[in-house]
Amino acid sequence: MSHRPSSGLAAVSTALLAMSRRLEVHDVLKTIVASARELLDAEYAALGVPDDHGGFAQFVVDGVSDEQWKAIGPLPRQHGILAAMLHEEKAERLADVRKDPRFEGWPSAHPDMSDFLGLPVRDGDETIAALFLANKRCPKPDGGCGFTEEDEELLSILAQHAAIALTNARLYERSRELTIVEERSRLAHELHDAVSQKLFSLRLTAQAAAALVDRDPARAKGELQQVAALAAEAADELRAAVVELRPAALDEDGLVATLRTQIQVLDRAHGARVTFDSSAVRALPAAQEEALLRVAQEALHNALRHSGGDRVDVTLARRAQGAVLSVTDNGKGFEPRLVRRAGRHLGLVSMRDRASGVGGRLRVRSAPGQGTTIEMEVPGG
Repeated sequence: MSHRPSSGLAAVSTALLAMSRRLEVHDVLKTIVASARELLDAEYAALGVPDDHGGFAQFVVDGVSDEQWKAIGPLPRQHGILAAMLHEEKAERLADVRKDPRFEGWPSAHPDMSDFLGLPVRDGDETIAALFLANKRCPKPDGGCGFTEEDEELLSILAQHAAIALTNARLYERSRELTIVEERSRLAHELHDAVSQKLFSLRLTAQAAAALVDRDPARAKGELQQVAALAAEAADELRAAVVELRPAALDEDGLVATLRTQIQVLDRAHGARVTFDSSAVRALPAAQEEALLRVAQEALHNALRHSGGDRVDVTLARRAQGAVLSVTDNGKGFEPRLVRRAGRHLGLVSMRDRASGVGGRLRVRSAPGQGTTIEMEVPGG
């Protein structure tokens, strides 16, 4: 007899529809895990997407609070049962995972788990993720396994559709990235043509003014006025281009989703661990959201390229009517005053300009050997 709160075709259909409605990879992963946990009535569920370095590019859990997850510590590595799910095609259904010879223990803050069901999520011959469930909510006779053969069949169906949903989400994100790249290329070409023409005219007019200064000051004055007009037009062209270059993802998804996506990409692309956390952030004026995004990008670039640390944590939190962004690395740090004196600003000038330009402020906290924190606060609308 099934112990899940809703069983049968309707429950499976609900889970599959929930997955198919999501387009963002992170949302798809969360939906898969939540659907699996609810469908099979388990206490815990998790899904890991492997990277190429023996770890996980993404690891999503359901049934564990944010406080518990932070206390557990870094993402798990590919070992023990987790590795088996990624390298073997069959499901694993265990009465007590702790008694399996492949079990290698877990951190002290990790919740206690016994009965276990896991299987790979495969796209053709490629294992793209592994799905795990633990502690089925049902009476367990001594030595019995909480998960049943029926549970295994249901999870297998869910995993097949999860592979489709995850692959579609990845294709959607790649397509959108390509669209953004193409649009930026077009705008860059138009900007180059427009501004180049203005600057060419500006140069010729300035040369004419220089030649007329001595023999015809009146005409030289007129040419200089034309120089000023052309310079103003070039500035207008640049301002218009900047408006058009506002990130498309920011308009479509908002600041939190855009930051999360970009940070996930950086986490996969770099050896350092890059994390993102946000809480209760409400929508902000467009200019403030763009400024926060640009400062985050600059600070992340500095941390990943120059700090030498192995971890960068990005947080975005609500503060009064506005928000505060924090980018912290555990790298070698620096003395901000010495950097300014040496003329090496590490982008700090442009970050401060962006912050002040939207009514915000930027703070830099760093010291040799103590890492760096870049914090930007904006007042909101």
